[in-house]
Amino acid sequence: MLGQVTPIRLGATVAALSLAVIGVAVAAPRTPSPATVAVPNPACTVSVPANPLSANGLATPYRLSATNPADGPCTEANPLQSAFVEATVLDPATGALSVYRPLVIDDGTAPAAPPVVPVLPAGAVVGLWFGSNGGTLTLGGTGGSLRSGQCVNGVAGSPFGQFAQCGAARFFAATGAAERAGKLTVPALGVARDGHPCPTTRDFSLVDQDQSDNVTTTYVATQDGRTAQDGTAGSAQLGPVTTLANGSDNRLLDAFVDPAFGCTPFTAKDLTTGTGSTTSLALNELQAAAHQPAPVALVPPGDPMTLVNGVPNVRKTNLYRAGVDQPALNPRTDTTRAYCRDLRTVGLPRLTADRTLLRNAPSPDSATGVGLLRFLTLRLRASLQLLGCTQHTLAQPDPADEAAAKSAVQTLTTMSAGA
Repeated sequence: MLGQVTPIRLGATVAALSLAVIGVAVAAPRTPSPATVAVPNPACTVSVPANPLSANGLATPYRLSATNPADGPCTEANPLQSAFVEATVLDPATGALSVYRPLVIDDGTAPAAPPVVPVLPAGAVVGLWFGSNGGTLTLGGTGGSLRSGQCVNGVAGSPFGQFAQCGAARFFAATGAAERAGKLTVPALGVARDGHPCPTTRDFSLVDQDQSDNVTTTYVATQDGRTAQDGTAGSAQLGPVTTLANGSDNRLLDAFVDPAFGCTPFTAKDLTTGTGSTTSLALNELQAAAHQPAPVALVPPGDPMTLVNGVPNVRKTNLYRAGVDQPALNPRTDTTRAYCRDLRTVGLPRLTADRTLLRNAPSPDSATGVGLLRFLTLRLRASLQLLGCTQHTLAQPDPADEAAAKSAVQTLTTMSAGA
């Protein structure tokens, strides 16, 4: 994703530019609302229902509204404002995992089709993750829901941006216990068509400047702008609809990079459709934590979503990391400079070696003629620039690193032009 390097407004430009450059992979409503004509309000609030980690709470629609109504409305069917929710569920007795996708609707409206009420196992441990195609997503509470759901939106006065979670720390603690008890086995990565391990959300050939964000949830929107869960019996009766998807590291991996490499994402039972299996952010992070070979990409202190007033903040970085099953920051080794170095010495060589494999593979921007190679090279080039790898800013590169990063940007520019 592209955007301004600010802690809370990054995603606004991300969403707008990604349609043309990096890709959000969404379909606009057939009849655009007035909000889709002008630059949309990038700051939206999603109201978390009461008891959000229960079956009834999961099935209660989340309501989208403008954080500041004076800045304009927020509309779920607008692909530059859409918010998404994703739940991953652990049965602690058996170690079985499943995925449910709560619905987001516009405040003051009703779902286009009734949400499915999931059947949860006894003692279920539920984690919730949020994504947004807008700029700054704020979680609003309902009857103490933020406290009961153990929700984390950032630090006081500085939300993450496009990411939030509820109950993630408890969920990952429970899955870790299930793994140690032999109840949960996270599948191996497998070998990609290039002979290397299949990539994960912690692979330097995949990550960008704000890794491990957003979800794989999709919704459908009707012609009048109402939304429904995707793939349910109710949504199948709606007639013409468009699909809303969250531009993300996770969907990029599961829907585009894995197929190009001949890899299979980690999936679990789909509680929304009631059939088959599906992917999720949590599943991707569990697999990355278990099997990503070194060097492992972890959220760096210069990640724009973890800055506070443009400055790295250890507490905010660690809150983000805890939400995606990553260890706390080690200030001596987990530097933005080191992250920049691995982007160009690990990520760039793999993209270069795989350019034939990736060139004609579908990408989130295939509709605009952008293949996967160009998509990934543009993404990596932007990451080197936005993290400050090419200049004396957040990354604090030494002269050699700075020169090497500038050379990598030029290489990526050449690669993307020929992709």
